[in-house]
Amino acid sequence: LLYTIKFEKQRIEKDATVMNIGHEVQELKQQGNKYFSQRSYEEAISCYTKALLKNDKVTTIYTNRALCYLKLELWDRVLKDCKLALDIDKMMTKAHFFMGQALTEQQKFDEAIQAYTIAIESAKVKKEHFGDDLHQALRRTKKKKLNFEEEKRVKEEIELQTLLTKLLIDNLEKQKTQDPSEDEVVEIDKQNEDLERKYTKYLDTLNHMFAELDDRRQKREVPDYLCGKISFEIMKDPVITPSGVTYERLHMILS
Repeated sequence: LLYTIKFEKQRIEKDATVMNIGHEVQELKQQGNKYFSQRSYEEAISCYTKALLKNDKVTTIYTNRALCYLKLELWDRVLKDCKLALDIDKMMTKAHFFMGQALTEQQKFDEAIQAYTIAIESAKVKKEHFGDDLHQALRRTKKKKLNFEEEKRVKEEIELQTLLTKLLIDNLEKQKTQDPSEDEVVEIDKQNEDLERKYTKYLDTLNHMFAELDDRRQKREVPDYLCGKISFEIMKDPVITPSGVTYERLHMILS
């Protein structure tokens, strides 16, 4: 109840701000929107910036400019404008949504997931209709996080295998007797051959171990259809809706 009252107060204040943004600011915003529809993002940014210089309390102008920066892949500027919008309206859905996109591109996946989660909650409270866009964005980010972590593990395993291989080879060379005398040649050659066979087995065992790791990694990849549409985690209690889409039962109850 307290949250609803707080939200209603923010909505009234927001409506009052919009009503008083001024005719010139509104014209600049509309001109920016026109440029945006024409994909002239730099020109749109210029219009939005001019509007904000005249009235820096209009959250939608910040998010409109943030969307232009998204199109231009200027992630830090997206985050800056979204934060400015959230300073005015902490539950502005679009600001959290655009933040999530920029943070995802910066590979700050945990922060992006948090931004999307707040956006989803905000849209639910405000009864805003984003279709499945917010949930799709959250699922994509969770999947990117999983893929990123998997790629990181693979890279670390390859580096470890390379390091261990180098250590074994270096150790072999240290143990081998170099430049034996004429009397020792036959015996030393035999010792060196024994060492090489021994270390070849070590290397074969090492390569086999990492090959098994690769095999287990491929087997643990989970098909998308086994993952929840909201959490992107393996479903434990799936439910098929009348539309034919499968969800985790818990998320159906909470939604």
